[in-house]
Amino acid sequence: MKQNLSLEHLYRASSLSNKAPAIIMLHGYGSDENDLFSFASELPSEYAIFSLKAPRKLMPYGNAWYDIHFDAPDGKWSDNEQAIESRELISKVIDEILDAYPVDPKKITLLGFSQGTILSFSVALSYPEKVKNVIGLSGYINPDILKENFTENDFSNLHIYSSHGSVDQVIPVDWARKTAPLLKELGIECHYSEFPVGHGVAPQNFYELKEWLSNHH
Repeated sequence: MKQNLSLEHLYRASSLSNKAPAIIMLHGYGSDENDLFSFASELPSEYAIFSLKAPRKLMPYGNAWYDIHFDAPDGKWSDNEQAIESRELISKVIDEILDAYPVDPKKITLLGFSQGTILSFSVALSYPEKVKNVIGLSGYINPDILKENFTENDFSNLHIYSSHGSVDQVIPVDWARKTAPLLKELGIECHYSEFPVGHGVAPQNFYELKEWLSNHH
């Protein structure tokens, strides 16, 4: 049964009655909780799936984890304070999920797209004790929204899958190419792939992330 959390969400129950692994989905800028949840039926039945709705409403529709000022002089300027607020909110929602649902606290996977990926990386690197896996699609690591002294965290149980479109016109692929080297410096295992698409998820990308997930369940 669906419980109340600090963020609106969609929920698909696991086929397991307790200690279920969980996937928490974080959508991109201007989208909503229905977007990534459309993948849910394609994902293994033992996963409890939660698709969260970002807290900031955009006009005329859609939601965001933080504002992006597209007319900023230095390109796309992100509101890092809002992003940090969302980071803390997602961390709180993970705790609420563990209290309200029969999921395994050691088997939490964050699956993000675009802005949702930026937040997934931010939560996982700030609070690696809460996250086992990150599947980061079409995003990058923004160091300005990581917790202070995050490099001192224990990342030994964290696994990351990162992918990007090689012709992404929204988030440059060069930004994503920095992800794996940065994670390697922290001693974090990262699988990185590129696909010949723009700002989206290619079918072969989806097959690959499912394969990766089956090896990291």
